[in-house]
Amino acid sequence: MRGHYHLRAQQTIERHRPQLEAYEKLCAEIGAQPADVALAWLLNNPVLTSVITGPRTPEQLAAGQKALDVHLSDDVLKRLDEIWPSPGGEAPEAYAW
Repeated sequence: MRGHYHLRAQQTIERHRPQLEAYEKLCAEIGAQPADVALAWLLNNPVLTSVITGPRTPEQLAAGQKALDVHLSDDVLKRLDEIWPSPGGEAPEAYAW
């Protein structure tokens, strides 16, 4: 069964490779790690009231706090929306699997 999950993960990566590469390029341009940019985007989103990360070690907690220092300009936020567009439509239906 494990091989099945690995195959599905690889297929998902291949399907989203252009987006992943564009995202990693953007993160490199602003000098931030992809995980920090993702957390910074969540913290920047006004519809979210909190972000739960679940670090297991002090090192993971410290690493996650780096997102607080990531500034996402309007241009970067626009580029993130272009890389990862929303599904469109009314929530929650548009986000349902």
